[in-house]
Amino acid sequence: MHAKTDSEGTSLDASWPPRSPPRRPIYYVQSPSNHDVEKMSYGSSPTGSPSHHYYHASPIHHSRESSTSRFSASLKNPKSLSAFKHVQLDNQRHHRRRRLGDEDDDDDELDGLHSGSERNVRLYLCIALFFVMLFTVFCLILWGASKAYKPKISVKNIVFESVNLQAGNDQGVPTDMLSLNSTVKILYRNPATFFAVHVTSTPPELHYLQLRLASGEMKKFSQSRKTQRTIRTVVKGYQVPLYGGVSVLSSAREHLERVSLPLNLTFVMRSRAYILGRLVQSKFYGRVRCSVTLHGNKLGKPLNLTNSCIYD
Repeated sequence: MHAKTDSEGTSLDASWPPRSPPRRPIYYVQSPSNHDVEKMSYGSSPTGSPSHHYYHASPIHHSRESSTSRFSASLKNPKSLSAFKHVQLDNQRHHRRRRLGDEDDDDDELDGLHSGSERNVRLYLCIALFFVMLFTVFCLILWGASKAYKPKISVKNIVFESVNLQAGNDQGVPTDMLSLNSTVKILYRNPATFFAVHVTSTPPELHYLQLRLASGEMKKFSQSRKTQRTIRTVVKGYQVPLYGGVSVLSSAREHLERVSLPLNLTFVMRSRAYILGRLVQSKFYGRVRCSVTLHGNKLGKPLNLTNSCIYD
């Protein structure tokens, strides 16, 4: 290297054109090298380059360039950049967690409302089921208690009012024809203390073995609690063909007062009790079978059947 002399320095200063007033530089991002930064920080030799001297001459620009240099240095420094990214990621995660936390709180509130409504529904269903079971038990108790109050049926007597036997034909076949008229007296009693009954009956019938000789009709009726009634029903047959099935009558056609004909009186009485409206009903069946003997010499007289009937 060649050292410069004073004359050369003087000539250089004299030949250098005068400086124009410093213009405000356009701001752009440019970081000086590390060597220049060190020179700026520690004040290098006054004979430095004009650019170095220019930095010293403009403190405002120097501060801007310094901040720009620091920003550029931070960008060039990978550790600072990763820390900045790490802070941004932490902020994003924090915001995301807060957003998720708010959503979880809303979901928890909705779940709480849904669970509360479900608990209320289950509670109401349990209460309704409890009352249904209680009502069912109550109805079963009433139904069971009603079975102890079966209506009482008693056949008192029967009166044969007339018997007539004559020759005839049935669809062109000659045979004996029987006409019979009788009245049956029945006592019906309802012993129940808390319900009435509605009664119907099958037609009362008189049979000789398997041959039906007479039948009747019993009207339906209602019987209040702890009351009774007497029923009289007519049982009769008109021109019933015998086809030789009743030999006793065939041999005593002219002397009916000597006839003694065993018969069976049968019928079924159905009683229905409405204990709790139509929700609780109780049914009773009374099957009656009475053995009775028709005496030709006792027409018009009541025949006692109190001890001649079977009740099922």
